[in-house]
Amino acid sequence: MDEMSRLDRRQVLMAGSALTVLALTASALPALAQRKQGPAEIPVDELMKREDLPDLILGPETAKVTVVEYASMTCGHCKHFHDTTFPELKKKYIDTGKIRFVFREFPLDARAFAASMLARCAGSTDKSMGLIDVLFDKQEQWAFVKENPTPKLFEIAKQAGFTQESFDKCLTDQKLLDQLTAAHTRAAETFVVNATPTFFINGKRLQGPPEIAEFDKVIEPLLAQG
Repeated sequence: MDEMSRLDRRQVLMAGSALTVLALTASALPALAQRKQGPAEIPVDELMKREDLPDLILGPETAKVTVVEYASMTCGHCKHFHDTTFPELKKKYIDTGKIRFVFREFPLDARAFAASMLARCAGSTDKSMGLIDVLFDKQEQWAFVKENPTPKLFEIAKQAGFTQESFDKCLTDQKLLDQLTAAHTRAAETFVVNATPTFFINGKRLQGPPEIAEFDKVIEPLLAQG
């Protein structure tokens, strides 16, 4: 067996092991379909309590309005939001400093866990959000294919600066997996997040994927308050 074949086999074994662990983790999560309807509003202080996993935040901390999104990387509705509405939301409210946008992972399956872990390993918030954009854009190429999605995920990750070593290390990072799992559990049990995407605008629940006009309807009156 030549060196390249050994490397390819190692990659398959490593990826298979990592995805098996992620699949077991996902299967142990609470059954969302059995959960009751969540409260219409949650106190912002409770929603924004510091967790072990740092939030991915765009926009100033001093913004009058905070928008929190819970999303799964394998969710088609989440992809629709990020491909269509999010660019408008960013241009209109985030880039102008009017809102603080918080992206929180709510992985629904092993592939979503893998993608979320890779995004977290990308580095800064900007790099993580950039990789999230690409993963949503190319969702059909890795999230829903019958074959092992790892080669395609690695191809995408390489464009974000990953090496084979850093890719493998990320997907087997037990601490990161535990952090994502804990954040998922808190969202499901404390805030009763039971679908993706779910948004909270200054604590008020908004199920997705909303269009920009629906965000306007909630955000504009909050911005107009003294």
